[in-house]
Amino acid sequence: RRAALARLLAEAPDLMLLDEPTNHLDVTAIAWLEEYLKETRAAVVVISHDRAFLRALTDRILWVDRGEVRRLDQGFGAFEEWRDKVFEDEDLARHKLDRLIKAEGRWAVEGISARRKRNQGRVRRLAEMRDERRGQIQRLGAAKMEFESATRSGKLVLEAEGVAKGFGGRTILRDFALKVQRGERIALVGPNGVGKTTLLKLLTGELAPDEGTVRLGVNLNRAVFDQNRAALDPTASLWNTLTGDADLGVSGRNDQVMVRGKPRHVVGYLKEFLFAEGQARSPVSALSGGEKARLLLARLMARDSNLLVLDEPTNDLDVETLDLLQELVDDYDGTVLLVSHDRDFVDRVATTTIAMEGDGTAQIYAGGWSDYQSQRPKDGVAAPAAARGRGPAPKAR
Repeated sequence: RRAALARLLAEAPDLMLLDEPTNHLDVTAIAWLEEYLKETRAAVVVISHDRAFLRALTDRILWVDRGEVRRLDQGFGAFEEWRDKVFEDEDLARHKLDRLIKAEGRWAVEGISARRKRNQGRVRRLAEMRDERRGQIQRLGAAKMEFESATRSGKLVLEAEGVAKGFGGRTILRDFALKVQRGERIALVGPNGVGKTTLLKLLTGELAPDEGTVRLGVNLNRAVFDQNRAALDPTASLWNTLTGDADLGVSGRNDQVMVRGKPRHVVGYLKEFLFAEGQARSPVSALSGGEKARLLLARLMARDSNLLVLDEPTNDLDVETLDLLQELVDDYDGTVLLVSHDRDFVDRVATTTIAMEGDGTAQIYAGGWSDYQSQRPKDGVAAPAAARGRGPAPKAR
C-alpha cells in the first residue's frame, strides 16, 4: 500500500482518488500522508473510515446512505452532528406518515363516504402513502454487541519488570517495566515493525522474555482479537464457525450457540451482528474484511472474559461498527490491552498509552493519543519535497 501511494504521489497528479489510504499504514506513514495532502495543490477525493484523518483534511462530505448520496459542505468535524439530525428528521417524518396513514385508514373503513366518487382521490392518496411507507428503506441497524465479563480477575492483572526481548541480534525491547491494574485500558502505539505485537505477546505470557519477568494475576480469562483474522477458517461457514467452536457449541443442537451462558439460535445471533439470514451458510472466504471482523467479534462476545486483547481491531470496520466497538470497550468492566494505529479509537478508549519508537524503548504516557502527543518531545513530521513551495492548497473532498 505504501508503494502504491508513493507511485501515485510521484506522478504529481491534478486529481487523486484514494480508497481507504490509511488502512494498514502505521501512524508515522499516516502523519506523513496527512502533511503531504495538506500541502498538495491537487484535488483529493478520499474514501476512509479513519475519522482523525478525515477531520484533518476534508472540507466537503459525500455520504452514501441506502442508495442515496447526501452532501455536506463542511468537513468531517461537522458530519456526525449533521448525520444525527438527518436521522432525527427522518424518524419524525416517518412518525407523521404513520399517524396520517392510520387516520386515513380509519376514515376509509368508517362508512359509505369513502366510496363516494368525490372521495376517490383521497382513497388513492391513502394507497400512495402506504406504498411510500413500504418503499422506505430502513437504516442499517447497529450491531447489538455486548461483552460479558467473567469472574473478576485479581486487582493486579500483570506486572512486568526489567523485560528485554530481541530477534536476530536486533533489540525489540529493553529494561521495560509496567504494572497493570484491573479495569485499565492500555494502548500500544508506534510505527510498523517496532515490536508492538511482540510486547503484547510478552505481556499476556504468550512469549517469554529474554530477560526480566512478567507475572500474570489470578483468575485471568482472555478473549483475543487477532489482526490477521487467524482464528477464522476460510473454508468454514459462518454457521459452523460458531456452532463448531468447542466453547460455544450446544451439545445435541447443531443450530444453537451458547452466548454468555444461554443457548441462542445461530441465525438470530448472527443477525445481531448485521448478517443476513442467507449468509449463515456462506463460507468465511466470501466475507469482506469488515464482515470477517464482525464474525470474529461475534465469537469473542459470546465468551466470558475479563482480559480483552485487541490487535488492530479497527482495520476494515465501518464507522457504525467502530462507534459500537468503542462503546463496548469503554463499558467493558475487565482489562483491555490493545494495539492500534487508529488515533481516534485510542483517544476514546485508552487510559494509558505505551509508545514504541523502534530504539528498544517503550515510553508510558497517561491518557490516549492526544495526551501522548501533548507530552512527547516535539520532533515534527517533515513534508515531502515534492509538496513544498506550492502555496495554499484545497483540502480533500
